[in-house]
Amino acid sequence: MILLRRLLGDVLRRQRQRQGRTLREVSASARVSLGYLSEVERGQKEASSELLSAICDALDVRMSEVMREVSDELSLAELAQSAASETAAAPVRLETITHVPGSRVTIKAPQAEAVGVVAA
Repeated sequence: MILLRRLLGDVLRRQRQRQGRTLREVSASARVSLGYLSEVERGQKEASSELLSAICDALDVRMSEVMREVSDELSLAELAQSAASETAAAPVRLETITHVPGSRVTIKAPQAEAVGVVAA
């Protein structure tokens, strides 16, 4: 399962680290406890919009930039999750494998189209 709070925390942490700033510096500037900011960055706490705004202000970064980066990562995570679920489909029992050295390998599965595989 993809958790938005983890993606958001990762983006906030990267923004802070790019600036070479510590949790203590950002938490003081955002007026949020160091422990709570740490939990937000680790995806253990959901940041309210007010808290997110304060953190973005402390990092001198637009909230829209942070949300765009989160959106991009969410898209990639969804694609990866979709690809993983497709490859995790039930294994196919092979009926025939035909191979002539130096040529393509043809694999035929029951009730499926032939799959061409280039032989190494």
